[in-house]
Amino acid sequence: MISRVNPHDPGRGAWQHEWVASTIVIVDDHADFRAHASELLEAAGYEVVGSCPDGRSALSAIADLHPDVVLLDVQLPDIDGFGVIEHVVGGNGGPLVVLISTRDAADYGTRVARSGAAGFISKEALSPKSLADVVARR
Repeated sequence: MISRVNPHDPGRGAWQHEWVASTIVIVDDHADFRAHASELLEAAGYEVVGSCPDGRSALSAIADLHPDVVLLDVQLPDIDGFGVIEHVVGGNGGPLVVLISTRDAADYGTRVARSGAAGFISKEALSPKSLADVVARR
């Protein structure tokens, strides 16, 4: 996480800080999607520090790497995304978790809103801008 000041923005005081995500762990059971998301986000200036195929390896990577953001698939082969969130969200210093899925957020009912995730992005809508929008709402 980087704090930075934009003194040229008239809407901000000179000492206000903006939260900027810089490191990401991508968790998805499809290697092709992880590779595509990594390329897309690295090209936009994010540093992908970890790539995990399941929930258990995600928990280990998050503990070891301390990323700013976890891009987390809801449907994983062992622990689903909601289960992973239960272990990593809460308290200070934890990563911002953004859920992803091929399904729509509405398919999960109120679980997304109640999960503690910062937001949800469908896999087809994933872009540096969509991720930045979710992070900015934090």
